[in-house]
Amino acid sequence: MGFEQTFVPLLTGGALGASSLPAPAPSAPAAPPAAALRQAPTGPRGDALLPWLLPAALLGLWFLGAAQGWISPQVLPPPQFVWETLRDLATSGELWLHVSASLQRVLVGFAVGALLGLALGSAMGLSRTAEAYLLPSFNALVQIPVLGWLPFVLLLVGIGEPLKYILIAKAALVPVALNTLQGFRQTPQNLREVGQVYGYSRRQQVLEIVLPHAVPTLFTGLRLGFTKAWLSLVVVELVASSEGLGYLIVYGRQLFQLDQVMAAVIVVGAIGYAIDRGLDWAERRVASGRPGATR
Repeated sequence: MGFEQTFVPLLTGGALGASSLPAPAPSAPAAPPAAALRQAPTGPRGDALLPWLLPAALLGLWFLGAAQGWISPQVLPPPQFVWETLRDLATSGELWLHVSASLQRVLVGFAVGALLGLALGSAMGLSRTAEAYLLPSFNALVQIPVLGWLPFVLLLVGIGEPLKYILIAKAALVPVALNTLQGFRQTPQNLREVGQVYGYSRRQQVLEIVLPHAVPTLFTGLRLGFTKAWLSLVVVELVASSEGLGYLIVYGRQLFQLDQVMAAVIVVGAIGYAIDRGLDWAERRVASGRPGATR
């Protein structure tokens, strides 16, 4: 009997085979380190409370500073004074008059700017020629801030409502156009080639391939565009307006009614935050309906 006939059976199935060796005992899972436990999420309820910790701390500091006299009421009025002023403005109807004026301006200006931004960004995103002609001039013009356009537009249309609509639309147009261009450009090339193989027309490629992949970036541009439009609204109303939340801030400052100024600032922040959350909800709803999206 040769060497292979003697030892190969032993190595493969005999006393020295793998089946005869004792199986290693399963090791117990390692305990997570204390740092990982401290950083572990606290659950949906804890995650929902986290964004409110800083505002609550600032509000508590405001109450404490007013009670201890750390800040003069002429510089920062106590929270209860601001609340009373806000309640009086709401019950008298004056607050809703200014809110409705500001909302009308920002919604009209944002709608015009967003439509123009979508059209311009789509043209540059779908045509390299249009991008080569338009993008350099567009990048140069967007560097001019809203207040820089104010004197020029003021000479063209006067100090009426068109002035506010134009400046708000300009502020919204820029991020919408740039994000639309980016969204159309980020479509994978292999998907475009698949569409060509299946004989998709130009319109079918845009609607069924390019647009679904661009939706998240488009919504990001819309959210940024609304943020810019809302900020521009307040700036324009601070400079040239006889009604609106920006005018309410200026009027309170002129009369040294800082409680009214703070009340208007709080309303501006609350409305902007609410609309931004609404756009975020719409973005998540649309993204969840995209093909291949995880639910």
